[in-house]
Amino acid sequence: MSRVVDTFLDLARISSPTGREAGVAGYVSRELEALGWSLRFDETQHLTGSDTGNLIATLPGTAPGLRVAFAAHMDCVDPCEGVEPVLVDGVIRTAGDTVLGGDDKVGVAAMIDAARRLAESGEPHAEVRLIFTVSEEQGLVGAKALAPEDASTDVCLVLDADGAVGGIVTAAPTHYTFEATFTGRAAHAGVEPEKGISAIVMASAAIAGMELGRLDDHTTTNIGTIAGGSATNVVAPSCTVTGECRSLDRDRVEMVREAMDAAMHDAAARYDGTVEVAWTLAYEGFSVPDDASAAALVAAACADIGIESRTFTTGGGSDANVFAALGIPTLVLASGMSKVHSTDEELEVVQLQRLADLVLSVIRRAVA
Repeated sequence: MSRVVDTFLDLARISSPTGREAGVAGYVSRELEALGWSLRFDETQHLTGSDTGNLIATLPGTAPGLRVAFAAHMDCVDPCEGVEPVLVDGVIRTAGDTVLGGDDKVGVAAMIDAARRLAESGEPHAEVRLIFTVSEEQGLVGAKALAPEDASTDVCLVLDADGAVGGIVTAAPTHYTFEATFTGRAAHAGVEPEKGISAIVMASAAIAGMELGRLDDHTTTNIGTIAGGSATNVVAPSCTVTGECRSLDRDRVEMVREAMDAAMHDAAARYDGTVEVAWTLAYEGFSVPDDASAAALVAAACADIGIESRTFTTGGGSDANVFAALGIPTLVLASGMSKVHSTDEELEVVQLQRLADLVLSVIRRAVA
């Protein structure tokens, strides 16, 4: 097996659910310290709730060129305790009822491997930064806590999209979430139901009044959870609903958000109840032209290692949304992940190797 595969298998075996990334952080820091990188943990635990800070590793340049950053997150979605990775016929899967953790340990492993190979080659390079964030799966929490100067580079490439290596995400959506609490009035459902006001009925009417699912090529909405009531014989006095909307079109997402909000307030008024809706901007979207210099850099690096590049947009968010909002030229790169966030997750070894090759190729291309 190649070193990058061994590295990924080591990382996969380290349990790292959101908030418990210290084991992965320790592994990464030991590997990079041995290679001469300057390391720093940003001590943002009080903001993220993690047992470690974000890790920022910097290798000073030995030649002029673009300052390039690569980023990956260290946490995984549950179930990710006790992962047993198994390699069969060039594909890594899990032997148990867990995720594999390729999201995003494939990015972490590729960054470490590229750092090793760069050190061994002794070739000149511009400044390189590696950013390892915590609590990404909880809502990009680590990236949001990161100081802007820690991500400030000429190009930032986030290794966190599924699909074959060579994919370049040039646009991601603006994403809103909400929590709505409907309030009615309790009453005995069998004795005097007419004296009650059902919060569940209000919530149901609100949801029925929304356009949900895929609204157009750029826009989606969803209701995630509904919780309310206490017993079958009680008219429910309260009900809580959570949901979201997201779009690649910034104006469109605001229109959709306003429509969902109006549906909830209209339903509450119709049944003589009330509703309080708390909206949260989860992250801003970003859009980069397909011919932008950052995309051209990655495309050229892909050509150097013999793979075809392609640009596409995504409906999902990543740490890239946070970095792009800081004004940093940012892209997300497909990292070979497949069936992520499921116990059927798998990773082709060839994709892992190509990702490490691509990271090193970009570093080489960044030299002026």
